[in-house]
Amino acid sequence: MPTYFLIAAALLYVLCAVLPARMGTAIAVVTGLAWVVHGVTLWLDVMAPGSLRIGFAAMLSSALWISVGAYWLESRNFSLDGLRRMVMPSAALAVVLEAMFPGVLVPLDGRSGMLGWHIAIATLAYSTLTIAAFHAVLMALQESRLHTRGERTGFLGAALDQLPALLTMEKLLFRMIAFGFVLLSLTVLSGIVFSEALFGQALKWDHKSVFTLLSWMLFAALLAGRHFRGWRGKTALSFTLAGFATLLLAYVGTRFVLEVVLHRGLA
Repeated sequence: MPTYFLIAAALLYVLCAVLPARMGTAIAVVTGLAWVVHGVTLWLDVMAPGSLRIGFAAMLSSALWISVGAYWLESRNFSLDGLRRMVMPSAALAVVLEAMFPGVLVPLDGRSGMLGWHIAIATLAYSTLTIAAFHAVLMALQESRLHTRGERTGFLGAALDQLPALLTMEKLLFRMIAFGFVLLSLTVLSGIVFSEALFGQALKWDHKSVFTLLSWMLFAALLAGRHFRGWRGKTALSFTLAGFATLLLAYVGTRFVLEVVLHRGLA
């Protein structure tokens, strides 16, 4: 049954990506339907009696599911058609990867009760900063579009022209980054507590921990630079993308290497 839901969710995301911008009501309906089907799929696939399915594809799919929800909410207040053109194909790809790489089932019996909370908070943090990264890419394309107006049109160009002003986009970006940073900070703290309970040490210095802390420092530097030095434009975009790329390596990247390259389970 989850396989049929996965196929349906992927097809609905693709449909949502290719619908013309003038069909706003249809886009909203298809987005909501795809999001619900995707959510049902995640619930059936990840949650199992007494266990939890963990893997790079499941984490990526969960992050894109929350990102689609965030897009849908924000699109009710702002014209974010360009974001739709990026998020929906990415969500469809994440759903396909979830079907191809199911991950491993981890029994919850005997494990710390913090595990579930830690995974939930981490997923929220990754998802919020994922949508912020999409937003940053859109801003870079939007700024480039301002310098080449009239030279090109088409699928993406028309969508970029419908975005809010760059200043509004920048305010939205930093609002998402600030919220994501709070969640990432809670992820680090819950990870420390969880590590203490499971491994008997406050912090296990593995690839995931190092990359997560590095990402936290990049986003902290960005927010501090924004507050004290007024950082914006290319500097802000560079820090956002660097922080997101590092965060992606923290879990999705390392899990991909373990599961797909090394064919290992939970580590």
